[in-house]
Amino acid sequence: MNDGVKPRGELTLRTLAMPADANPAGDIFGGWVMAQMDLASGIRAAERARGRVVTAAVKEMAFELPVKIGDTLSVFTDIERVGRTSITLSVEAWAHRARYNTLEKVTAATFIMVALDENGAPKAVPVEN
Repeated sequence: MNDGVKPRGELTLRTLAMPADANPAGDIFGGWVMAQMDLASGIRAAERARGRVVTAAVKEMAFELPVKIGDTLSVFTDIERVGRTSITLSVEAWAHRARYNTLEKVTAATFIMVALDENGAPKAVPVEN
């Protein structure tokens, strides 16, 4: 299916690549893939922070393979570090190409999310129970 290489982290988001998200050649826009990764980071970080989070930075993102119309994009997240107000996540995007029954890593990046209070100021991430 994918040469024994497995996604790292927890499956956080799955979505279908649609024609509206593609260029005329059928390749999905990189910005769309990045947006899905940002959504997944926000979901996972908000669960850990038990509240509102925002994206502070995205580091080292390079696309290895294209995503095509009809692929299922799966985004995996792994919390690498929890600081006072920040959460650093390793995020991987994988394309399941149903017509070929393959799962291929598309890209990966490090996302840094910051926990915010109700006024939009950084707040401490709660200690894990």
